[in-house]
Amino acid sequence: MNNMITLLLDMNTGLSIGLIVAALVVGAAISAAVVCVVLKQVSKRRSEQKLDETSKKVNEMLEKAQADCKQLKKEAVLESKEQDLKRRNEFEQEMKEKRAEQQRVEARLNKQEDQLEKRETEMSRKEQSLEAQKNNLQKKSEEVDKLREVVSHQHELMVQELERIAQLTKEEAKKQLTDEILEETRRDCAMTVRNMEQQAKDDADINAKNIISLAIQRCAADHASETTVSVVPLPNDDMKARLIGREGRNIRAIENATGIELVIDDTPEVVILSGFDPVRREIARLTLEKLISDGRIHPARIEETVEKVTKELDQQIKAAGENAMFEVGIFGLHPEIIKLIGRLKFRTSYGQNVYQHSIEVAQLAGLMAQELGLDVNFAKRAGLLHDIGKAVDHEQEGTHIQLGADLAKKYKENAMIVNAIMAHHGDVEPKTVEAILVQAADAISGARPGARRETGSNYVKRLEKLESIASDFNGVEKSYAIQAGREVRVIVKPEVIDDAKAIFLAKDIAKKIESELEYPGQIKVNVIREFRSVEYAK
Repeated sequence: MNNMITLLLDMNTGLSIGLIVAALVVGAAISAAVVCVVLKQVSKRRSEQKLDETSKKVNEMLEKAQADCKQLKKEAVLESKEQDLKRRNEFEQEMKEKRAEQQRVEARLNKQEDQLEKRETEMSRKEQSLEAQKNNLQKKSEEVDKLREVVSHQHELMVQELERIAQLTKEEAKKQLTDEILEETRRDCAMTVRNMEQQAKDDADINAKNIISLAIQRCAADHASETTVSVVPLPNDDMKARLIGREGRNIRAIENATGIELVIDDTPEVVILSGFDPVRREIARLTLEKLISDGRIHPARIEETVEKVTKELDQQIKAAGENAMFEVGIFGLHPEIIKLIGRLKFRTSYGQNVYQHSIEVAQLAGLMAQELGLDVNFAKRAGLLHDIGKAVDHEQEGTHIQLGADLAKKYKENAMIVNAIMAHHGDVEPKTVEAILVQAADAISGARPGARRETGSNYVKRLEKLESIASDFNGVEKSYAIQAGREVRVIVKPEVIDDAKAIFLAKDIAKKIESELEYPGQIKVNVIREFRSVEYAK
């Protein structure tokens, strides 16, 4: 019961609180509504006041703007009037200047008109003068024509009289006079050419001797004299039998492996190796020396030794080529070219070692190029490679010049190097001064005393050919090859060859010798014209 009373009290209390809260909420809402109405009225009054104030300000701004516009309008009108006045003044000034310029142009034109009138008057006066001169010249021309006719008639009479006196026609006299003038001119030209050549020879000889002598003094090379055979010494004659072997099997094995013929004769303690290929001959020589030193001589050992010697010789050939390259001082050669240079060590020409000859030519050409201020490396390179074809001329068809040029092209040498190789014997025209120096160096190296040998038969044939070339020319009476073929002395008929013709004859003989004969150094052509008048007193 108490609990229920308590619960009811609690419920009454809650309802009272709810009612109170509700009343408060309603009162707050009403207060808020009243406040809103009051605020709206206050806001409305303030807005009306602000609107009035704004209207006043706008009216004031309008009045001020209108006053400013009036002022700006006045200023614009004034500025426009000033600009119009300024433009009017400028226009008037420009018109004054144009009128002044027009007046000056009119004055200049008037002056030019006066000058033209004066020139026209002068031209008319000159025309009258020219017309008078023309008439005068026409009269004189008529007089000259008459005189020409008279002179022509007199000339014909004189020519006829001269032909009658000289017993020659006009054409015959002209031809005779022309021939005499030509003969005299040719004689004068020959004398002039001889004097100029002598002067040039004197100067060239001095310079050339200085350069060549300096190059020779600074270059010295050792030369080995070799032939197409090699001699191998034996410790005793019993070794010959061992080299031959049973039924000749050892000697056949050596010849088959090396391609060189062994000549075993009665010469004591000597075996001769004969073959045209110097490299093969050197392989055979080294093989024999090793076999003799080892003492074991049979076909298997021979083949083994030949193979070993061939490899060793290849290394020596490569080393020789590199030594030549370093000695001359050039670099960048193709490895195969270096090997070919090394092969020249076993090649001889007229008894001169081609390897040493090539080095000497390279050094001489380089020294002369240095003296002349030319490309030293190019001259040395061309000199070292000029006889490279002789390294393969035993194996391939063709001259050593063509083979050398083909090898240089194959291994990408410069075109000028190829030209120097082809031109060193005069087969083609040299395109560079260095190529001419290679020619000179080659001649110096081959022509110096003791450098080369020549067989007696070839020597005699060369002298006979030299005399025959000189004797084939018209007017030559006798010819003699003297000084071991270094000079040909030509005696001409004095009634056929005069002094002027003798000069040209010497040139023609020298050119024919150059084109038809191969010879070391140079050959002097000495033409002798001697006139003798003999009479006997009885």
